[in-house]
Amino acid sequence: MKIKSIKAYAAKFPAPTSSENAARESWFIDSEVANPMSRYPRFKKHRDLWKPPWEGVSVCVVTAEDGTFGVGMTTFSGPVNSLINHHFAPLLVGENCMAIEKIWDMMFRLSSPYSAGGIASYAISAVDLALWDLKAKIAGMPVYELLGGPAREKITCYATGNDTDWHMELGFLATKLACPYGPSDGLDALDKNEELISKNRDLIGSHVELMLDCWMAFDLEFAVRLAERMRPYNLKWIEDCLIPEDYQGFKELRKRLPWQSIATGEHWYTSLPFLSAVSDRSVDYLQPDIQWVGGMTAVVKICHIAEAAGISVIPHGGANTPYGQHACYGMPNIPLGEYFMQTSPGMQLDHFDRSGTESAGAAVPQNGFIIPNDSPGFGIELTLEDIEKATV
Repeated sequence: MKIKSIKAYAAKFPAPTSSENAARESWFIDSEVANPMSRYPRFKKHRDLWKPPWEGVSVCVVTAEDGTFGVGMTTFSGPVNSLINHHFAPLLVGENCMAIEKIWDMMFRLSSPYSAGGIASYAISAVDLALWDLKAKIAGMPVYELLGGPAREKITCYATGNDTDWHMELGFLATKLACPYGPSDGLDALDKNEELISKNRDLIGSHVELMLDCWMAFDLEFAVRLAERMRPYNLKWIEDCLIPEDYQGFKELRKRLPWQSIATGEHWYTSLPFLSAVSDRSVDYLQPDIQWVGGMTAVVKICHIAEAAGISVIPHGGANTPYGQHACYGMPNIPLGEYFMQTSPGMQLDHFDRSGTESAGAAVPQNGFIIPNDSPGFGIELTLEDIEKATV
């Protein structure tokens, strides 16, 4: 069956709603997090002060000749939609909609003049995820069945965010802190970060895993000094310490911290940087984002590369979306799913109304575990009318 049309939309979906009252405001609202722009005071307080102004979600709809459609979503709708609608779509219409590997390869090569990395990778992701959704709908099965069936009974999740007490109350057995302080905060940063980590280790005890997300904020020296200070707290990994393009820096970090597991990859695009990291053994956990890296096709490639080397893949935000949930459920070397917590403490995750929202069809953790929606495709509960209503 051939592709009849490909169309990308800029959409702004309503947030899920809950009738429950929050115990307090979410950490995500005002908490300062160390970031790549922290060295510049006017942008330091919050990443929203410098993030791109491209509003809305990029929603790609791929329709087959029989009218069946698939939905793929990513971010940065402005440039992404332009790439899909003006470059990819005219050249992909008429292709066999089941030939996902071929179409992925075509998009990878079509974007060669401006690189398949970065913004182009987001566009590739949206089209690829829509194709997987479409193919599974035509087959009448969930995407995880196309991947070979469930690799586990349920997905073990960890919670990301600084409301650790709430994560424990919800039953998570692993949690990741967002690091507040970096090199731009001077020597006090080491003390303040240690205070935060020490407090949370005391809170959760020794039988809950604790990780630290450094979100591209550090240089090599600061990363090494902080890791040395954190040795008593038994961090499972430290994440995204360096600017993602600093491949040599990660190799050096591995040499200088042989005892500390290192995770990164959410801002690596296509499978090629992951192949390099696996070849160098510079990273212990690979963290592609399925909506940024090139879609399900790229994540499967990365999993195969990593599995051959005995390295785990833990997708960025993998438990937050139907796309990531199906990957985590179906690929054997994905041991954990990340659930990024933005909702306020006291508001139960399963009490939100998600109908007509960006997360419609996504399962939520119950006592730290998730089983994905088993409807055909990714189980995304959005109609074309829902998408049209949300179009910016």
